[in-house]
Amino acid sequence: MSSRRTTSVLAAASALSLFALAACSGGTSDGGAQAGGDGKIKVVASTDVWGSVAGAVGGDKVEVKSVIHDPSADPHSYETTADDALAAKGAQLLLSNGGGYDEFFGKLSDQAGDAKKLVAYDIAATGDENEHVWYDLPGVDKVADQLATQLGELQPASKQLFADNAKAFKAKVDALEKRLGELGATHPGAKVVVTEPVAHYLLRSAKLTDATPKAFSDAVENDTDVPAGAVNEYKQLIATKQVKALINNAQTVTPLTQDVVAQAKAAGIGVVDVTETLPAGVTDYIGWMTGEVDELAGALK
Repeated sequence: MSSRRTTSVLAAASALSLFALAACSGGTSDGGAQAGGDGKIKVVASTDVWGSVAGAVGGDKVEVKSVIHDPSADPHSYETTADDALAAKGAQLLLSNGGGYDEFFGKLSDQAGDAKKLVAYDIAATGDENEHVWYDLPGVDKVADQLATQLGELQPASKQLFADNAKAFKAKVDALEKRLGELGATHPGAKVVVTEPVAHYLLRSAKLTDATPKAFSDAVENDTDVPAGAVNEYKQLIATKQVKALINNAQTVTPLTQDVVAQAKAAGIGVVDVTETLPAGVTDYIGWMTGEVDELAGALK
């Protein structure tokens, strides 16, 4: 997520109709202090995306604290709090995104002592520099497997439960991956543009071509001014309807992104809003991803 933010971010988050922030199956990811249920494994995740995955695998055997659980918070600039440090010190397992996305979590990991530590970017091992690996569905499968393994080591009596939960979760993830493949087969060679390369892996699974001028997406990602030539090229792709959809990171709102989104809508090109944390209306990872795949499918029609 670009560190550039305006008050429009709050409006964008509201427009996404604020996702419930609880991790599924009994785990919590409300960002507050944990209640400490008897026998529950304490998990701290860097964002509610990974907190929801941990909740899906751990079920009611885990208590999950997600440090970032607000659509307007930027992992790149987040400053940890005393509550975050306290939670990390009491955690038995920590789950971060990695890849330079949530560097703040390194400090918390250092304070966590002997807690087990999982880094999604390293587990996914995509061979790609794009850090938004929660959109890499095969990588998310790998994270779920690692969660089941580590939770099983922490609570051997529940090892089979964690394995079963991971299997059920992965079946839903795999169904989404299959759907994306079918989209690609239905729309071979379809081109899209993005305001920021957040959903890179999702588009790759759907075999869609990202036609965004590199200078455009790089500038937005790095919070620098987009070169005029790249802006003109981007807008020309929309004006001439060379692209089927515009993929918009709704959590990075600038006058330029607002402008191109408005242009796409006026041209009758579908706009698909994607986010980096759970926005609201669905309480878990699968529900969130299903909604985004649904939007993508609708835009490509």
